[in-house]
Amino acid sequence: MKAASGPRILIITGLSGSGKTHVSRALEDIGWFCVDNLPTALIPRFAELIGTTDGLSCSALVVDIRERTFPAQFGEVYRNVKARGIDARVLFLEADEKVLVRRFSETRRPHPLAVNQPAIEGIREEREALAPIRKMADMILDTSQYTVHQLRDYIREHYDLRPGDSRLVVLLMSFGYKYGVPSEADVVFDVRFLPNPNFVPNLKRLTGKDPKVVRFMTRQRETAGFLRRAVSFVQYMIPRVRREGKTYLTVAIGCTGGRHRSVMIANAVAATLEGRGHEVNVRHRDIALR
Repeated sequence: MKAASGPRILIITGLSGSGKTHVSRALEDIGWFCVDNLPTALIPRFAELIGTTDGLSCSALVVDIRERTFPAQFGEVYRNVKARGIDARVLFLEADEKVLVRRFSETRRPHPLAVNQPAIEGIREEREALAPIRKMADMILDTSQYTVHQLRDYIREHYDLRPGDSRLVVLLMSFGYKYGVPSEADVVFDVRFLPNPNFVPNLKRLTGKDPKVVRFMTRQRETAGFLRRAVSFVQYMIPRVRREGKTYLTVAIGCTGGRHRSVMIANAVAATLEGRGHEVNVRHRDIALR
């Protein structure tokens, strides 16, 4: 999140079951003041308070479909807050339908729009109702493949207010195009043009972490050239992103399934950047999927 000298409000919204509560708790752990389920009509009043009350200058508000009038009211309320010159942002959380259904099944909690119906009915109704608000979001985060711990790490990397090392963190994320491009990516590299180990019988069941796959990829004529250019571009971006006040840069690297090429390339780019003194995290989003 871009640094700001004045008050900040992060509005957390999105689909039920997408992880809004976990995000709120993670934000509290790193210095944010959080309010869950604040009525939409009270957001402007809250915005008035944050500039004059100690401890509220960086606040996060969870607002969602639990308040039935939220979809209709939010647009006007949000524009009102922005008009006051407050640095207000919207973080919209979502997840795949199957994932949401599974989460509701595991927690045995009803969907707020489908108390006496299957959860899928409420999920679809909610997605449609929140579509206009999704378009207003500054960040859309798909949590389908995130564990609770990974989601907390993501929030800490992107929104930490605590004093400490202010160096920019580069997140290298491998993914499979067949499962969708990560919505949180700042930069996307497509490595599907590289030879695919999936078509080599003794490599098919391995991943891009395996030394055999790494050797196969390293021997390909185009691999070294791509790595050199990818690292150069990321290094070009780092000071420019930092200049904007951001403390993170998410670089997504995709192949077809997210198991071989993208994994190897992400690890190789990360190793090179770390060797040059940059702070790097690596996440292989789809490596376990088939």
